Amino acid sequence: MATLVAPDHFSPNEDAEALHKACKGWGTDEKAVISILSHRNAAQRYEIRLAYEGLYHEDLIKRLESELSGDFEKAVYRWILDPTDRYAVLAHVAIKKPETDYNVIVEISSTLSPEELLAVRRAYQLRYKHSLEEDLAAHTTGDIRKLLVALVTTYRYDGGEINAKVAKSEADILHDAIKDKAFNHEEVIRILSTRSKTQLMATFNRYRDDHGISISKNLLDDGADDFQKALHVVIRCLNDPKKYFEKVLRQAIKRAGTDEDALTRVIVTRAERDLKDIKELYYKKNSVHLEHAVAKETSGDYKAFLVTLLGQQD
Repeated sequence: MATLVAPDHFSPNEDAEALHKACKGWGTDEKAVISILSHRNAAQRYEIRLAYEGLYHEDLIKRLESELSGDFEKAVYRWILDPTDRYAVLAHVAIKKPETDYNVIVEISSTLSPEELLAVRRAYQLRYKHSLEEDLAAHTTGDIRKLLVALVTTYRYDGGEINAKVAKSEADILHDAIKDKAFNHEEVIRILSTRSKTQLMATFNRYRDDHGISISKNLLDDGADDFQKALHVVIRCLNDPKKYFEKVLRQAIKRAGTDEDALTRVIVTRAERDLKDIKELYYKKNSVHLEHAVAKETSGDYKAFLVTLLGQQD
């Protein structure tokens, strides 16, 4: 369930006027920006952007970029984007880092539906005049490249059918590959990048039943390399994305120096999807409410914006 609290009825023109007023003059009224945008869903935010452009002949996103700064600006920018555009931006930023952030690419390719992933690839092409897979291939090498390009170019079957024989045979293939440390075996990449999520769940369950250990636990050992770690993230995202995102948040908050990029990414991308469930998981794991943990590690307008997206009322 989502944490976003949005009104059923609103006026895009009134919101556009209020945002224009908040950005007018010497100082920006950040509280007004937060009170409006953090309580509007994706369709409503899009209507506000259209109304703002119609009233003031100016792009609201560009105006906010010029008025805000730091982590707060980055969070608002990513929030106000259409979700498909947001994922395209997140993918591009991840690819262009000195070392490609493969976790972000795996998250996008493994947690979205086939149609959503296809829409992200279209948005990426429109925005950057390259294909997502083209940029990804240019900035990665070897087995990581094979895996990530396979994940972003797939169009998985999205139905609920399960083939028990396939689950058994492919659980054995995965087990043999892990036992022999042949993690880069083409069959491993084929299975993880093409099978439906429902079929993969059956395969992972069969693996656990036959071998007495989950595939994700069996995959990581003390000498795990980047490719093994990438496979581990793929399996976690496919098998239980909520548990995966809870761990990303936990690590972002608990590390020495908060990882604001990861914190912003998860809260902004999951607030309209399943952030309430992730919050509950976080509390069970840490005995601390997520909004309290976020408030302790952040400050100012950035803190106010994130905790509002987490469902805390003004």
